Amino acid sequence: MKTYVIGDLQGCHDQTVALVDRILAEEGQAPSILFTGDLINRGPESLATLRYVHALAVASGGRVDTVLGNHDLHLLAVATGIRPASASDTLSHILEAPDGAELLEWLRTRPMAILRKGHLLVHGGVLPQWDAQQVMALAGEVETALRGPGWTAFLAQMYGNEPNAWDDSLQGPARLRCIVNALTRLRFCSMDGVMDFKLKESAKADPASGLMPWFDVPGRRTQDVTLVFGHWSALGLLLRPNLIALDTGCVWGGYLSAVCLDDRSLMQVQCPEFREHAGKSAT
Repeated sequence: MKTYVIGDLQGCHDQTVALVDRILAEEGQAPSILFTGDLINRGPESLATLRYVHALAVASGGRVDTVLGNHDLHLLAVATGIRPASASDTLSHILEAPDGAELLEWLRTRPMAILRKGHLLVHGGVLPQWDAQQVMALAGEVETALRGPGWTAFLAQMYGNEPNAWDDSLQGPARLRCIVNALTRLRFCSMDGVMDFKLKESAKADPASGLMPWFDVPGRRTQDVTLVFGHWSALGLLLRPNLIALDTGCVWGGYLSAVCLDDRSLMQVQCPEFREHAGKSAT
């Protein structure tokens, strides 16, 4: 059974269906399909997209799943009244839907990271100090908080840019916040893993800043697995021997992309410009 990973959907329902249909037509047997998170928001059909992926996952017996992205967590926070909706959100139909509670319950039980076939899937990034097994263990800490009875209290303390660097001694909300920020928001960091959250609209940082893409930090401890991620539309498609970046700006008039982990074959569906790009990235 082959495994495909699809990049950020962001509420682009028709393109999601078209790409999944191409994958299913290509395979003689049902493949595994994973998503890089940010299933919803900014695009025109967040509710339909979430319903579609949810139905695929429920019917798949575990073959279809997604990691959580920052927009997915934002939806949970808005739904619980912890965060206000922003003017650019396209979440209201989910919040008003008769099956909205069921969809949100499914969403909050999704993983923060998936390790499969030597590939480590996250939405944003991983800090250079973490190896793959540590990433999975730390992701599990967040998953436990999200799936437990105190999940709304966790969400209420999840936001903020501090601490911006990992320390094994971190505890409580600060520890979980640091993990969430790395796994769902990280793009640039320093050589010693200090995270930056200001640069969003570029794939490159000023060399004088001391910042670099998290995956280019020398000595990164996840170099023994292939990292697969989305989140960074300004970066676009990036295929390296141990790296796959899959946010190709679907909502910004780019493409929705899928890569087969078994043979590196690429499938893409071109998308309308649902949001004016103007140099912006899907943050």
